[in-house]
Amino acid sequence: MRFSTTVPTDPDTHEDFQPTNKLESSGLSLKDIVEQDVKDNSVMIYMKGEPALPRCGFSSLAVKVLREYKVPLAARNILEDPELKSAVKAFSYSSSSGTVFVDAFVVANSVVVERMLEGETDSNWPTFPQIFIKGEFVGGSDIILNMHKTGELKEMLKGIGAADAE
Repeated sequence: MRFSTTVPTDPDTHEDFQPTNKLESSGLSLKDIVEQDVKDNSVMIYMKGEPALPRCGFSSLAVKVLREYKVPLAARNILEDPELKSAVKAFSYSSSSGTVFVDAFVVANSVVVERMLEGETDSNWPTFPQIFIKGEFVGGSDIILNMHKTGELKEMLKGIGAADAE
């Protein structure tokens, strides 16, 4: 028997037992959900999988780096809703307040950077995970790792939970 996350339309299955999309049933738009997540959580990560079980190496790396600081970490799995992924990408771009954080491979491609600065976005950018700290879009796993190495991440996380004890 194969396992599946979808249930075929079965007239014998009562609606109480059919899977639901928690985001859809909240009554909020995806933009509002992302905005609320970032506002309510000092460290918010949109990732593939969950912190306990990341579904890609970049998400796993980001979680490992952030856990070094023992800060409360909120997360959403973007694989559960493709529309959430698009909403996060749009929010990340719009919330960078004039500062554009880019992944290392994007810096090497000046055409992509030029398009970003002109307001055009590539459907494959930004990459995931997307990390927000104190309401500010910071970037992905490579940015977090670099900030960890330089000490910038420790400074940015000051005032959040156990990061003060570090």
